[in-house]
Amino acid sequence: MKIQHDLPHAIRVLTADAVEAAQSGHPGMPMGMAEIATVLWKKHLSYNPKNPKWANRDRVIVSNGHGSMLLYSVNYLTGYKISLEDIKAFRQLGSVTAGHPEYEIDYGIETTTGPLGQGVSNAVGMAIAEKQLNKKYRFNDFSPIDHFTFVLLGDGCLMEGISHEACSLAGTLGLGKLILLYDDNSISIDGETRGWFSDNTPERFKSYGWQVLKDIDGHNMEAIDEAIECAKSNQGQPSIICFKTIIGKGSPNKAGKASSHGAPLGKEEIDQLKLEADWDKDPFYIPQNILDQWSHQDQGMKAESEWSEKFKQNTSEIGIEDFLNLISTKFPDNWDDLKRDMIASTASKEESKATRQCSQDALENIYTHLPMLFGGSADLTGSNNTKVNASIVFSKENELGNYIHYGVREFAMAGIMNGLSLYGSHIPCGGTFLVFSDYLKNAIRMSALMKIRTIHVLTHDSIGLGEDGPTHQPIEHLTSLRSIPNAHVWRPCDSVETIVAWLCSLDKCHGPSALALTRQKIPFMRRTQEQIEHISKGGYILYNSPDHARVVLVASGSEVHIAYEAALKIEKNGIPCRVVSMPCMETFFEQEQTYRDHVLPDHTYKVTIEAAHSMPWWRIIGDHGHAISIDEFGASAPASDLFKKYNITTDSVVSSVLANIGD
Repeated sequence: MKIQHDLPHAIRVLTADAVEAAQSGHPGMPMGMAEIATVLWKKHLSYNPKNPKWANRDRVIVSNGHGSMLLYSVNYLTGYKISLEDIKAFRQLGSVTAGHPEYEIDYGIETTTGPLGQGVSNAVGMAIAEKQLNKKYRFNDFSPIDHFTFVLLGDGCLMEGISHEACSLAGTLGLGKLILLYDDNSISIDGETRGWFSDNTPERFKSYGWQVLKDIDGHNMEAIDEAIECAKSNQGQPSIICFKTIIGKGSPNKAGKASSHGAPLGKEEIDQLKLEADWDKDPFYIPQNILDQWSHQDQGMKAESEWSEKFKQNTSEIGIEDFLNLISTKFPDNWDDLKRDMIASTASKEESKATRQCSQDALENIYTHLPMLFGGSADLTGSNNTKVNASIVFSKENELGNYIHYGVREFAMAGIMNGLSLYGSHIPCGGTFLVFSDYLKNAIRMSALMKIRTIHVLTHDSIGLGEDGPTHQPIEHLTSLRSIPNAHVWRPCDSVETIVAWLCSLDKCHGPSALALTRQKIPFMRRTQEQIEHISKGGYILYNSPDHARVVLVASGSEVHIAYEAALKIEKNGIPCRVVSMPCMETFFEQEQTYRDHVLPDHTYKVTIEAAHSMPWWRIIGDHGHAISIDEFGASAPASDLFKKYNITTDSVVSSVLANIGD
């Protein structure tokens, strides 16, 4: 199929007009990558704009998300739900055409991008999912999952460290259907990149084990076509195609300059651009013959129909049902019964353990019921207990695995987990130490923004880890994670709260969860059935004095048993107490006000106890209580010595309460 030479102009004029109308945006990348996008979408992609959720579509990620108008333009031109009115509303309040692409599959947007490099890591996750499913579901030499994952990226993505982490792992895993289309225009906001980016990118990727196609003219559509075809033909290695491009190509006076990167071109410049392209000057005008050439709706429906027919011919009814259940992450029909059984079984054992071990016990049980779980760890498997008997290591040699050794790549792990979740077929969980959540946080933020399910196992959750000292002892990290909208942070106090935390995290389909778990062994807390049922509310009454409580002790994690023991001692001093376990603040504050008022009476003195920063607890304390916490960095010493040093012991809590509320 020969591509009309003027098809790329449609991308350029829509981009220039939209950025001009908004007086905000980045015209340079879409104009510079217009030919690359035209060849990719017109000749190489398999997709159906009428069904953007088709399971076997090729995935396209625009990692250099500031060039969002390229994606919006192409998706409009090819026939996705996005309209010309949406294009005209670029960057305006309530529009789907946000400044950077925001995950909206119906509009052909596979992931939210903007923070550079993260789209690359998302694509690695999608390529892992494709490779595993392609191997797992094979019927008579046919697999219903058999597609490519393409990534558009620029210099900024390659400067960000996450691209090194993700691409290094992708090469090791041999993700041969992952293809990067690198916009090598040597320009960023500050100007020509040679002063701060002199990497030998081709050699860098060769060292990762990638196929490298370099010095390809990114404006020669025949050369682009040949390069993409070559990349697709080598499925033993991921590929990067290094396209030499001119940023802002088509702009008469700003092409090749930083001035075209992130600012409107100006009306005169756009008029001249259209004049030289023999294009009508009216804003947002696209000739009908160009629209007809770009449309992909008929071809897309035909491609999916042919796939569906082949699927039916080669697959049994049981195989089809199994496949459809997995790619939609469908839970068992008796999931509620299974959850009750898992909780009851855990409660009956009354085991005192580190909650990281309780988490592994929970996973051993959960994995038997949820084959879509995909685990992993950033080089700390033996410490954060994320690997269970059902875990099979995913590798170049074993594509059926469900567990990844991410290596020391925390940020990439979180970004790859986002890609696995976005793919729709997996529930990813990954582990590291809580203190290293700083490395994860921007990717966790993106999963919260996209409202997708990822589960982060964050162990060694306090000064309780001891001798490794303040570099490894989290202080501000719970506060930081709790501040992310739509993220839930669980800090369970024993095995029962841990299994509930896992089950609630699995049920939370529309956002990430983090489980903060202890290194040290902590006591088991006995409960009534009603108390067990209330754990899922995020906060509940664990102990209540027979008399009206004058003080409520509120704690999480390893400090709950300290609060319980302190309450018994305080009552011996004539002060009735209540103990509230608060494993998840976010969940608690989602409950009805009547329940929250019941658990935390408004006018009762409240003391919060947590071996971390006090900031989140003042919402609970209000102006009638105080926090027992750690608002400074820790020290290197045995855990017991540290809890004494920072006054987080039973006796310290008793003394603090008596000193503050008197007799």
